[in-house]
Amino acid sequence: MTPTPDIPSASETMAASVGRTLREEPQRWLSPKWFYDDLGSVLFDAITRLPEYYPTARERAILVARSGEIAAASGADTVVELGSGTSEKTRLLLDAFAAAGHLRRFCPLDVSAGILDQAATAIAAERPAVEVVPVVGDFLHDLDRIPTGGRRLVVFLGGTIGNLTPDEQGRFLDRVAATLEPGDGLLLGTDLVKDVDRLLAAYDDPVGVTAAFNRNVLAVLNRELGADAALRRWRHQARWDPDRERIEMHLVSDGAQVLRVPACDLEVPFADGESIQTEISAKFRLEGLAPLLAKAGFGAAQTWTDPDGDFALTLATRD
Repeated sequence: MTPTPDIPSASETMAASVGRTLREEPQRWLSPKWFYDDLGSVLFDAITRLPEYYPTARERAILVARSGEIAAASGADTVVELGSGTSEKTRLLLDAFAAAGHLRRFCPLDVSAGILDQAATAIAAERPAVEVVPVVGDFLHDLDRIPTGGRRLVVFLGGTIGNLTPDEQGRFLDRVAATLEPGDGLLLGTDLVKDVDRLLAAYDDPVGVTAAFNRNVLAVLNRELGADAALRRWRHQARWDPDRERIEMHLVSDGAQVLRVPACDLEVPFADGESIQTEISAKFRLEGLAPLLAKAGFGAAQTWTDPDGDFALTLATRD
């Protein structure tokens, strides 16, 4: 009998990641995946409803106008959503696929079990003829858990690919392509380069929801890893990097302090004004989307934008 390998727990995986990234210099950082506990998912949903945060409204506008075309072009009977959250926008796609008469299965994948369960239960109730297969997992590491069979469309909305570095984007798209069969598709949402003031406002709203979302990652570390972060001593900051064409979110230390994370055997001193980078959000140019996808083995790319040209949805087929 082959022995069963030891599989790290979620807390062990987090501890390994946090222990590595908070030791990196000169810029200490945290993976944005740790934002999304149940509270973080709720806060992000609130962010998407803020007037300053245009990506959700623009992407939704494209889906309202183009979901029928997307369903017809993909020909899929299975929709797989990565980082699904509440799956609110995806319902527009599901409506179009159902209207086309070939929606058989919906598979939402998300790291937040609570939000995933709520969304999957609601969609199953709305569509009793559709098999709903929720998967708790990380879209960077758990693509092998996506159900096989049928013709599948993987949906990756919200501009989330921008949270990855260029190298990570390439590796992620390679993994998605390796998961799919020829003829399966990928629907990719990307935020486009635009006026810097608009970009910064989208990540630093005056109400403070984004700031609460950002600081919540420290609450997650406190709860899961026994950290001693004093949330009131960390200030939210959004920055634009013109060379990399990306927004960065940081937590800036208010005064000198030491962040202790017992589960990582870690004590990190921070000077006043020193920061932890918590998220990057790269912005894209239309002319770069097809080459990015083609490098991973996707062809026949078709792109739609909203009327203002703020956001793009690109449908590509696995070669």
